[in-house]
Amino acid sequence: MQGIAFTVPGPAWATPVTMLVGAAVIGWMTWWVLFFILRRLTRGRLEAIDRAIVRNFRGPFAFALPLCGALIALASINVPQRIAAPLGHGIEIVLIGLAAWLLLRTINAAGEVLAARHPVNVADNLRARKIETQYKVLRRIAGIIIGAFALGVMLITFPEVRALGTTIFASAGAAGIVLGLAARPVLTNLLAGIQIAIAQPIRLEDSVVVENEWGWIEEINATYVVIRIWDLRRLILPISYFVEKPFVNWTRTSAQLLGTAFIYADYTVPVQAVRDELERILKEDPLFDGFAWSLDVTNLTEHVVEMRAMVSARNAGDTVNLRRHVREKLVTFLQQKYPECLPRTRVEVTQRPDGVTAEQPRNDQLPG
Repeated sequence: MQGIAFTVPGPAWATPVTMLVGAAVIGWMTWWVLFFILRRLTRGRLEAIDRAIVRNFRGPFAFALPLCGALIALASINVPQRIAAPLGHGIEIVLIGLAAWLLLRTINAAGEVLAARHPVNVADNLRARKIETQYKVLRRIAGIIIGAFALGVMLITFPEVRALGTTIFASAGAAGIVLGLAARPVLTNLLAGIQIAIAQPIRLEDSVVVENEWGWIEEINATYVVIRIWDLRRLILPISYFVEKPFVNWTRTSAQLLGTAFIYADYTVPVQAVRDELERILKEDPLFDGFAWSLDVTNLTEHVVEMRAMVSARNAGDTVNLRRHVREKLVTFLQQKYPECLPRTRVEVTQRPDGVTAEQPRNDQLPG
């Protein structure tokens, strides 16, 4: 008995679809093998650039290689035009987005390498903060530019948009003026961000006094700056503020700072004894960096002597805490050793001719 074979006719594009899927699978396998080898080569290595390349380029290439394989296969097989045209157009749009993503990941990888070679968690981190500030500001600006450019390229791939662009081009002058006026605040902040990245009047973790508030620069974004105030509030200002208005930067040239603590005492206070006590306090305080200190009489009033203790520390936070320690310990020293030298107001008892005793304040504390 002869066997009877049955065949079921399939659609004409069944084989092309198989080729497209196969090309995408080959691209995905190429990606897997490539990054498997890279992970093996970089395992256990301490080079930041090796880890940054693998970590940042893994995602974009996972989509780009299969899509490139499908696009190459689509150009070499016989697929109906009504299917090939939109499918190829869709792949092109996705590849444009992946190219923008790859550029952003490249910038991110460069930032990781810079962060590894210039850590900010060290005592003298001025150069590291300078590099980190430049990188973060320029990265955000580059992200906006790359995103806008990628979107523009995607839109140009549509014939309707190209025709619309040709029509609008005739009135581009007037439209550009209107758009420039509408986007002036955004453009001002973007240009200010570029200026701050280059000139660097502020850097990340700089200690600043802005709008009568003292704090640290926590974030520098493309259009605004976040200041972490000492009581953990956040002051948010447009980035153009730091180009157009004055402010105080305590750590512009160095993280090291000089701090002052004022002590008020009676005219009988032994200044040298207080100066010796300040020296002893600073020798025992780990916040003092040993750079400079002094105790001077800076003012005299009718009731008290004003003494200024000047101390230095490694950074703004240490300076603030060291000033507090100095105030507290000097006051404790006067209370325990020289309580009679604390600020006081004297009165003088006099006998009037009529025999009535009267009290009146004395202003005899000034010399002479």
